[in-house]
Amino acid sequence: MDEQPSWREQRREASAAHAAALERRRAAETEKARALLADFIREMQARGIEPQPLRAPVVGSGTSYRTGITGWYLRRNRSLGVDADGNFYILGTTAGLTAHLLGVKVLPSDPPLTIGLGARDGESLPLAELLQLRLDEVDAQS
Repeated sequence: MDEQPSWREQRREASAAHAAALERRRAAETEKARALLADFIREMQARGIEPQPLRAPVVGSGTSYRTGITGWYLRRNRSLGVDADGNFYILGTTAGLTAHLLGVKVLPSDPPLTIGLGARDGESLPLAELLQLRLDEVDAQS
Protein backbone atom coordinates (compact mmCIF):
# COMPACT_ATOMS: atom_id res chain seq x y z
CA MET A 1 0.00 0.00 0.00
CA ASP A 2 2.76 2.47 0.88
CA GLU A 3 4.44 1.95 -2.51
CA GLN A 4 1.39 2.80 -4.61
CA PRO A 5 1.13 6.49 -3.64
CA SER A 6 4.89 6.78 -4.10
CA TRP A 7 4.65 5.28 -7.60
CA ARG A 8 1.78 7.61 -8.48
CA GLU A 9 3.71 10.59 -7.23
CA GLN A 10 6.73 9.57 -9.30
CA ARG A 11 4.56 9.24 -12.41
CA ARG A 12 2.97 12.62 -11.72
CA GLU A 13 6.41 14.25 -11.32
CA ALA A 14 7.72 12.55 -14.47
CA SER A 15 4.68 13.74 -16.40
CA ALA A 16 5.08 17.30 -15.12
CA ALA A 17 8.80 17.28 -16.00
CA HIS A 18 8.00 16.01 -19.49
CA ALA A 19 5.36 18.71 -20.02
CA ALA A 20 7.75 21.41 -18.80
CA ALA A 21 10.47 20.18 -21.18
CA LEU A 22 8.02 20.24 -24.11
CA GLU A 23 6.95 23.78 -23.21
CA ARG A 24 10.58 24.95 -23.02
CA ARG A 25 11.27 23.41 -26.44
CA ARG A 26 8.17 25.01 -27.94
CA ALA A 27 9.11 28.40 -26.48
CA ALA A 28 12.65 28.13 -27.86
CA GLU A 29 11.30 27.24 -31.32
CA THR A 30 8.85 30.14 -31.19
CA GLU A 31 11.67 32.52 -30.27
CA LYS A 32 13.76 31.32 -33.23
CA ALA A 33 10.77 31.64 -35.58
CA ARG A 34 10.08 35.19 -34.34
CA ALA A 35 13.71 36.10 -35.06
CA LEU A 36 13.36 34.74 -38.61
CA LEU A 37 10.19 36.81 -39.10
CA ALA A 38 11.91 39.95 -37.76
CA ASP A 39 14.76 39.44 -40.27
CA PHE A 40 12.20 38.93 -43.06
CA ILE A 41 10.38 42.16 -42.16
CA ARG A 42 13.64 44.13 -42.06
CA GLU A 43 14.57 42.73 -45.46
CA MET A 44 11.17 43.55 -46.98
CA GLN A 45 11.42 47.10 -45.65
CA ALA A 46 15.01 47.43 -46.92
CA ARG A 47 13.80 46.39 -50.38
CA GLY A 48 11.07 49.01 -50.24
CA ILE A 49 8.23 46.49 -50.17
CA GLU A 50 5.49 48.20 -48.21
CA PRO A 51 3.04 46.22 -46.08
CA GLN A 52 -0.43 45.85 -47.52
CA PRO A 53 -3.86 45.12 -46.08
CA LEU A 54 -4.12 41.38 -45.52
CA ARG A 55 -7.31 39.53 -46.37
CA ALA A 56 -8.42 36.16 -45.02
CA PRO A 57 -9.14 33.71 -47.84
CA VAL A 58 -12.25 31.60 -47.48
CA VAL A 59 -11.15 27.96 -47.49
CA GLY A 60 -12.21 26.25 -50.72
CA SER A 61 -13.44 29.48 -52.30
CA GLY A 62 -12.06 32.31 -54.37
CA THR A 63 -13.30 34.97 -51.97
CA SER A 64 -11.62 36.63 -49.02
CA TYR A 65 -12.55 38.94 -46.15
CA ARG A 66 -10.99 42.05 -44.65
CA THR A 67 -8.93 41.49 -41.51
CA GLY A 68 -7.77 44.94 -40.42
CA ILE A 69 -4.18 43.61 -40.49
CA THR A 70 -1.46 45.27 -42.54
CA GLY A 71 1.58 43.20 -43.42
CA TRP A 72 2.97 40.71 -45.92
CA TYR A 73 1.68 37.38 -47.15
CA LEU A 74 4.03 34.47 -46.59
CA ARG A 75 2.43 31.95 -48.94
CA ARG A 76 1.20 32.31 -52.50
CA ASN A 77 -2.27 31.15 -51.48
CA ARG A 78 -2.31 34.00 -48.91
CA SER A 79 -3.12 31.64 -46.06
CA LEU A 80 -0.28 32.95 -43.85
CA GLY A 81 0.84 36.46 -43.08
CA VAL A 82 2.99 38.59 -40.82
CA ASP A 83 2.39 42.16 -39.72
CA ALA A 84 5.00 44.90 -39.33
CA ASP A 85 5.32 44.08 -35.62
CA GLY A 86 6.26 40.46 -36.39
CA ASN A 87 2.95 38.91 -35.41
CA PHE A 88 2.26 35.69 -37.34
CA TYR A 89 -1.24 35.00 -38.67
CA ILE A 90 -3.02 31.97 -40.05
CA LEU A 91 -5.46 33.73 -42.35
CA GLY A 92 -7.74 31.00 -43.71
CA THR A 93 -11.36 31.29 -42.60
CA THR A 94 -14.83 29.96 -43.34
CA ALA A 95 -17.61 31.75 -45.18
CA GLY A 96 -20.18 33.78 -43.29
CA LEU A 97 -22.50 36.71 -43.82
CA THR A 98 -21.17 38.69 -40.84
CA ALA A 99 -17.61 38.16 -42.04
CA HIS A 100 -18.63 39.25 -45.53
CA LEU A 101 -20.11 42.49 -44.17
CA LEU A 102 -17.74 43.33 -41.32
CA GLY A 103 -14.59 41.37 -42.05
CA VAL A 104 -12.97 38.83 -39.74
CA LYS A 105 -10.92 39.14 -36.60
CA VAL A 106 -7.77 37.07 -36.91
CA LEU A 107 -5.66 36.60 -33.81
CA PRO A 108 -1.89 36.18 -33.98
CA SER A 109 -0.41 32.73 -33.44
CA ASP A 110 2.96 31.54 -32.26
CA PRO A 111 5.00 31.05 -35.42
CA PRO A 112 6.30 27.52 -36.03
CA LEU A 113 9.79 26.71 -37.32
CA THR A 114 8.18 24.32 -39.81
CA ILE A 115 5.10 25.38 -41.74
CA GLY A 116 2.57 22.60 -42.33
CA LEU A 117 4.18 20.11 -39.96
CA GLY A 118 2.10 16.94 -40.02
CA ALA A 119 0.54 17.80 -43.37
CA ARG A 120 0.68 15.57 -46.42
CA ASP A 121 4.06 14.83 -47.97
CA GLY A 122 5.48 17.87 -49.72
CA GLU A 123 3.30 20.33 -47.85
CA SER A 124 5.60 21.03 -44.92
CA LEU A 125 8.42 23.52 -45.29
CA PRO A 126 10.91 25.07 -42.90
CA LEU A 127 9.95 28.67 -42.10
CA ALA A 128 13.40 29.95 -43.13
CA GLU A 129 12.98 28.35 -46.57
CA LEU A 130 9.46 29.76 -46.97
CA LEU A 131 10.66 33.27 -46.12
CA GLN A 132 13.56 32.95 -48.59
CA LEU A 133 11.14 31.82 -51.31
CA ARG A 134 9.02 34.88 -50.62
CA LEU A 135 12.07 37.17 -50.87
CA ASP A 136 13.09 35.43 -54.11
CA GLU A 137 9.59 36.06 -55.52
CA VAL A 138 9.94 39.75 -54.65
CA ASP A 139 13.28 39.85 -56.48
CA ALA A 140 11.77 38.15 -59.54
CA GLN A 141 8.94 40.71 -59.67
CA SER A 142 11.35 43.65 -59.54
